[in-house]
Amino acid sequence: MNGVPLEQSLLLAGILFILGLMGVLIRRDIVFILLSIEIMLNASGLAFIAAGSHWGTADGQVFYLFILAVAATEVSVGLALVLRMFHRFKTLDADAYSRMRG
Repeated sequence: MNGVPLEQSLLLAGILFILGLMGVLIRRDIVFILLSIEIMLNASGLAFIAAGSHWGTADGQVFYLFILAVAATEVSVGLALVLRMFHRFKTLDADAYSRMRG
């Protein structure tokens, strides 16, 4: 059975990770930042799955399950924080949150 070569899978994972990183660094919208983090998590999951498939082990799939758990946690906590911040500041701009006081 011929699959996708490891180099191509890792190249795709790297491109996706770079796109997600650029979204986190450049954009100021909190929801877009959360989506960019999701792209980065999926890129790392793709790299784990590709490596596990290349070496014929299930380790990549096990790591991907942990990545899915982290992504689900990030979504639930992140969206709860976004809703709370929007309720308080009436904007989703990350620069507006620099006025927070603790």
